[in-house]
Amino acid sequence: MHIVLVEPEIPGNTGNIARLCAGTGMELHLVRPLGFSTDDKHLKRAGLDYWHLVRVHYHDSFAALHQQYHEHTFYFCSTKARHSYCDIFYKMDDFLVFGKESAGLPESLLTAHAANTIRIPMREEARSLNLSNAVAVVAFEALRQHQFADLRIHGTGCHGRSTQI
Repeated sequence: MHIVLVEPEIPGNTGNIARLCAGTGMELHLVRPLGFSTDDKHLKRAGLDYWHLVRVHYHDSFAALHQQYHEHTFYFCSTKARHSYCDIFYKMDDFLVFGKESAGLPESLLTAHAANTIRIPMREEARSLNLSNAVAVVAFEALRQHQFADLRIHGTGCHGRSTQI
């Protein structure tokens, strides 16, 4: 599965999302322009020592990314979407697309892909969730649908015994 950030602006969010990708095996696609340097200390700090576990791809535009992966299904997360992210059955090679923190995804992109736009339900008065939180919500629903394939589901208890909830 793939996470796409279109023109992300806040290094801490991108670092948190990179850490999520490291922990889940999802690939991270960053669409330029970025609002920070990839050498940014806040970006590195948020990802801590997980960067070696993340496959990061850089793209000069969303159109270039979409053309390169045209055979895949893309889902576009927006507060403007009509369908809930829970209404979708995700495939393991799908792309989950998120916009920049200040403006979300461009209206032209949402209009062109209206059938594949999804939203996270929330209160009417709330503008949006934090980007890294929104990515985590949608990503883990997609993984849950596949029984968290290739991920360790059970941990060890305080005394070294396997525990289940």
